[in-house]
Amino acid sequence: MNSNADSPFRTLVKTSVITIGLLIFSAYVVFQARFLILGPQISLTDTPPLRQNERQIFITGSASNISRLWLNDRAIFTDAGGNFREALILENGYTVATIRAQDRYGRETTVTQPFVYTPMSFIQ
Repeated sequence: MNSNADSPFRTLVKTSVITIGLLIFSAYVVFQARFLILGPQISLTDTPPLRQNERQIFITGSASNISRLWLNDRAIFTDAGGNFREALILENGYTVATIRAQDRYGRETTVTQPFVYTPMSFIQ
């Protein structure tokens, strides 16, 4: 018997090892690319109620996978952990807060939160 010739079992083992290696490598690449695939993410952590009797409120939350962040088209910034806390001055009546984030590839996501400001003199 020729010792240099591959047996069918040896060929099957080589093919199986290569296939498993490629599958593991592919899974690792997809796992590392998950943030690129997801795009920008915004989550509000402490959402104020719809009806407000205070003129100034704070919008707090976190953003990930972003390169830019805006609150009503005004640039805002996050800390090292991706958290933000921004003041918003409410107009009389109805105000809409729009938080918009963009990643480095130009993909955008928005979160919209409406508020109704009613001064204390009108609440009875």
